[in-house]
Amino acid sequence: MQEKEMINDYLAGLNASLAGYGGIIAQTENEELRQTIQLMRNQDEIRQYALFKKAKEKGYYIPAQQATETEVTKVKNELSQG
Repeated sequence: MQEKEMINDYLAGLNASLAGYGGIIAQTENEELRQTIQLMRNQDEIRQYALFKKAKEKGYYIPAQQATETEVTKVKNELSQG
């Protein structure tokens, strides 16, 4: 397996884990367990962002074009009205 595939595979796994943490945390009543899962999520977010930056630096990941100020303002307005 090449480096690019390994990084992309690990990123995909981290992204899947991050997507699942919210539901687990929301359904966890035990405070100590809840805090442990939140810590795990926070650590995975740090790992994911560091790996994302490395993948982007190496050209393994090309993000979508950044939103314009108008697009950002529109989304902010829509979310604040909800």
